[in-house]
Amino acid sequence: MSDEPANSAPPRRRVRSFVRRAGRVTPAQRRALEEHWPRFGLDAAARDGAANDAAAHDTGARDTAAHDSLRPLDLDALFGRRAPRVLEIGFGNGETLLALASAHPERDFIGIEVHEPGVGHALLRAAELDLRNLRISRDDAVEVLERQVPDTSIAEALVFFPDPWPKSRHHKRRLIQPPFAALLARKLEPGGVLRAATDWENYAEQILEVLSGCAALVNCAADGGCVPRPQSRPPTRFELRGQRLGHDVRDFAFRRL
Repeated sequence: MSDEPANSAPPRRRVRSFVRRAGRVTPAQRRALEEHWPRFGLDAAARDGAANDAAAHDTGARDTAAHDSLRPLDLDALFGRRAPRVLEIGFGNGETLLALASAHPERDFIGIEVHEPGVGHALLRAAELDLRNLRISRDDAVEVLERQVPDTSIAEALVFFPDPWPKSRHHKRRLIQPPFAALLARKLEPGGVLRAATDWENYAEQILEVLSGCAALVNCAADGGCVPRPQSRPPTRFELRGQRLGHDVRDFAFRRL
């Protein structure tokens, strides 16, 4: 008979809001990943290359190795100055991130995206624009927030058109859930703003419920609902696709108390 206690089973893995799809990386995107990542990339400090190579064909092991090697960031040292910081989670091809970083050189921008084609596209354009105020991460946003981004360090957080996971059985994979809202609120500086947008009605309802239920956040909308679409936000391909499908786009803004 085993002496191990009945509750000695390993902890369950966190449900992720994304699946790492291979996608088609164009030659230009691949070249950008190779040539421009050293300049713009937020590689985890001192990753163990041997461990990563050994886990190259094991997604679970690779993600665990990456998580364990994430180190806290010194944002002032990273950008070489102290400035307001904007964080975009799930930037897709980088349309919004690049436009904002180009239009606001007085601010620093961090973008997080796990899909290589989008990262490659963003790196290519960032190099063409010679952006000095942009850094990019390819790691899981939750783990980057938990382990790398300092508390009260972000002036504005952007979550535009996150994967809606439309099937009911997949709603647990949606990014904006109460623990994520609390985590992101902790990273905002006092008075910092979390902006979100979606074109899926039931996800919009969930976002409003979750963010309204976060004690550290207050809705910027006077009526407690949506806010007008910010003129500073360029339309993304996800937004345009939703509009073609007849979806209404809803924007939200919540301020850190």
